[in-house]
Amino acid sequence: MDEHVIEGLGKARVVIRDGKVVEVGEPQISYCPIFDKHRGIKKIDKEAIAKNMQFRIEDFGMCTPRRILKMKDFLSFGVSEIVCTAMAKKLVDAAVIVCEGTGTLVVTDPETVQGIGGRVSGLVSTTPIPELIEKVGEENVLDPATAKIDQLAGAEKAITMGYRNIAVSIINGTEARKLKEIERHHPGVNVYTFVVHTTSMPENEADLVYKYADIATGCASKFIREYGAKCEAYKVGDSVPMFGITPRGIRLIEERIKFTGKEIRPNPNAPQPDRLL
Repeated sequence: MDEHVIEGLGKARVVIRDGKVVEVGEPQISYCPIFDKHRGIKKIDKEAIAKNMQFRIEDFGMCTPRRILKMKDFLSFGVSEIVCTAMAKKLVDAAVIVCEGTGTLVVTDPETVQGIGGRVSGLVSTTPIPELIEKVGEENVLDPATAKIDQLAGAEKAITMGYRNIAVSIINGTEARKLKEIERHHPGVNVYTFVVHTTSMPENEADLVYKYADIATGCASKFIREYGAKCEAYKVGDSVPMFGITPRGIRLIEERIKFTGKEIRPNPNAPQPDRLL
């Protein structure tokens, strides 16, 4: 079966089969400033989610063999943009990310990082799309037979491939702790952990994020934002903040600031998600 499950706008569960949106769950929030700014979506509901997901399928081939995998910068500050700049500066050799049709894979091209990570977040599960696996190179895919998602195994794969400065996108603090353990077992390897898709993250996971991760997105997460303030984490971004937690994470953010040519400051008056979860 061709089936891809995504936590989309508002962290709603969306199921896509054969290039069609077949199921849309209830969103957890009803407003996101990013989707308002870039897509004009004033209210996130099931209809808006279905329309946006179908637009992505038709526009760049999301969840289909037509998937466009490369793209230039989209946001001033997003995880994929920070990773792209770090690659251009030779601070990061490879990124372990997730794509529909491939699952976990290792990427070394900045535009591919942006084309994959900048367009789809919150991929829960996916099935193999042979055309996409061929495009990215079967040798770079963790498990071409199943397209499974396992970022820890992906980090191990990147290390086995010879990369030493590796960015890994994850969704919780437990994985950040485990990635730190992997890093410790490989002297000379730096595993930069980026925690994304944090809306509704429980407090215990947020605590682990600030103990073990390098960078985290604020999304609509009450605890990521509260811990960021309490820990006096380095904060950038307007409506959806990005938190630099470690010195090396802050350095990657600062490199992005330099690349944009301007200092991006938090804006307390910017529109926020309707509630923090």
